[in-house]
Amino acid sequence: MPTALIALGANIPSGNADIKATLCLALAILKDSDGIDAIQPSRWFRTPAFPPGSGPDFVNGAARVETGLEPAELLERLHAVEETLGRRRKARWAPRVCDLDLIAMGDAMLPDAQTVRDWIALDLGKAQTLVPPRLILPHPRLHERAFVLVPLADIAPEWRHPLTGRSVAEMLAALPEAARAEVVALP
Repeated sequence: MPTALIALGANIPSGNADIKATLCLALAILKDSDGIDAIQPSRWFRTPAFPPGSGPDFVNGAARVETGLEPAELLERLHAVEETLGRRRKARWAPRVCDLDLIAMGDAMLPDAQTVRDWIALDLGKAQTLVPPRLILPHPRLHERAFVLVPLADIAPEWRHPLTGRSVAEMLAALPEAARAEVVALP
């Protein structure tokens, strides 16, 4: 059964629930879904909003999900959970009540290796304005984001990027110390 890696984050509360409770609820809803066999969550972390100055700090985490769903089906399921919890997609990288990103699914490269390479090569400016027309796996910015890699290192340090061959632990170690230090475990 394929293993999916999911990044979770939020930086504004949903209704009366605090941010961490909302993300825990997202995992509970997902766990009760057909096609989801097991979920292993990471610890929760406080991280600054990205891009800098774009909103309040985030609570971030990750989950390792055993699923029989196809990547597109799982992504639809993640979007449905976000919507259930009040997420409205008004602007790219805006504050949000729940963000569930499909980071990787086993060693799948979607839609193909060249497209993954092209999106990895995009400079940050273009990456902030362009939206991929379809699902790209692994996530093309995975290797740059401490707020994704630190939680992933909790649950899947050995997972290897199918294009670069680097493990989560290796990608995390390659980030500047300052970036890693911004990701602080919550009690």
